[in-house]
Amino acid sequence: MLQLFSGFGLHKQSKWYLLVTICLLFIEIAIALFVKDKIIRPYIGDLLVVILIYAFVKIWISNREKLVAICVFVFACFIEFLQYFHIVEVLGLDDNKVATVIIGSKFNTLDIVMYLMGTIVVILTEKFLKSRATTMVDR
Repeated sequence: MLQLFSGFGLHKQSKWYLLVTICLLFIEIAIALFVKDKIIRPYIGDLLVVILIYAFVKIWISNREKLVAICVFVFACFIEFLQYFHIVEVLGLDDNKVATVIIGSKFNTLDIVMYLMGTIVVILTEKFLKSRATTMVDR
């Protein structure tokens, strides 16, 4: 159990993940405020939110990329399943636009597909960056 938490705390890549988190947060806010289409807001936004949450968590966790990515995916699916049970209405937040945007109000299985695609992007990006770093060290 203790090994699960090894690598927890600020590390040398923390600034990079913080920068990615801030950039993606601004992009997500811009999408939520200004994009009213049927592709970018509902689907690309869902893909990006998984990457955003992953980057935020990675500020404090230096290793376990696949585990973190999978946990973020499970968390996103959990929130999506809460939408199936109309959690915003259950909590009495249906008049709160911020809560409705953050939590979401409509269950959609395609959202889960987009969360999975975001998770795959994260895993492949981390794998690519690690192989590139290894190649740079070998030179």
